[in-house]
Amino acid sequence: MMPGPVLTVTISESTKRGFIAGPLIVLGHAVLEILLLALLTLGFADLINNPGLLGIVGIAGGAVLLWISFDMLKGIRQLRLDLSSGKSAWGGPVVAGILTSLANPYWIIWWATIGLGYVIISMKFGFIGVAVFFTGHILADLLWYSVVSLFVSRGRKHISDRIYRGIIGICAVMLIFFGIYFGVSGINCFM
Repeated sequence: MMPGPVLTVTISESTKRGFIAGPLIVLGHAVLEILLLALLTLGFADLINNPGLLGIVGIAGGAVLLWISFDMLKGIRQLRLDLSSGKSAWGGPVVAGILTSLANPYWIIWWATIGLGYVIISMKFGFIGVAVFFTGHILADLLWYSVVSLFVSRGRKHISDRIYRGIIGICAVMLIFFGIYFGVSGINCFM
C-alpha cells in the first residue's frame, strides 16, 4: 500500500484502460515476485542482500522510472482522455507492473529483509507454506490496486481533458521524483 511507482502507474494506466489496469499491473508484479520467491527458496538470499546489486538496481531502476516518466510527459499537451482507447504508450500494464517493481530498489530491500523473513517462516511448512504466503501476499496487492483502479476508472467519466493531463503530469512528476531518488540511493550504495 506504500505510495510509489506501482501506485503511480496504476493511477495513470487506470485512466487509460479502466479497472482492468490494476489487476494487470499486479499480474506483472506477481510474475516478477514469483521469480524472486523461487530464487529465495533456492538459496539465493545473499544475492539480494549484496550492496553492489542494490546499487545497480537503484541506478537502473531510477533510469527506467525516468524513461517512463519522460515518455508520459512527451505528448502531454496533445493528450486527450479517450475512454474507448486501451492503448498504453510504453508496453501496457503487465510490463508496467514488472518494470515499476523492478525499478524500485525498496522492493528488493523489502524482499531482502521482511519478505525473506516471511519466506523462511513459510518454508518450515514446505511448498504449501510458501504457496500460502505468496498467495496471501499477492491477493493483498490485487485487492489494493484493484480498489485504486476501480475508483480511478469510475471517476474518469467525470474528468475533463485538462484534469486528465494534470493527473498524468502529476503521476509523471512523481515518477521523476522516484527515479531520481532511487538513482541517488543506488549511487550511495557504492560510496
